[in-house]
Amino acid sequence: MQQSIAHVALVVRDYDEAIDFYINKLNFILIENTEQPGQDKRWVVVSPPGSVGTTLLLTKASKEEGRYIGNQTGGIVFLILHTDDFWRDYKEMIVKGVEFVSEPNEQPYGTVAVFKDLYGNLWDLIERSSDHLSPK
Repeated sequence: MQQSIAHVALVVRDYDEAIDFYINKLNFILIENTEQPGQDKRWVVVSPPGSVGTTLLLTKASKEEGRYIGNQTGGIVFLILHTDDFWRDYKEMIVKGVEFVSEPNEQPYGTVAVFKDLYGNLWDLIERSSDHLSPK
């Protein structure tokens, strides 16, 4: 048996503002943006550049789900963005106005800092150290 996680759903307030953030601040690529007829929804998928794994499905909150925007995990780090160059991406994200809530720090597993997305969800930006790279 072979299985994989295709998408992680992220509740957003507005599709277009979320697309703008992920494309213009985090340099993600827009994979799909398709209207769902009769549902007042869109199928919006974004992905970090060069990624071949799980993508992010941006899903618009219903009125009932609205309270979870920015707090899908109760205030803990929700998603982890791996990079091949921490300092390049960190500096670029700072210039683009991404808010970091922790200073970059060196850990045995790599260089890491925590940032907020446009709704306040917490993310790790991490470059793994060479001795802690995931097996291929």
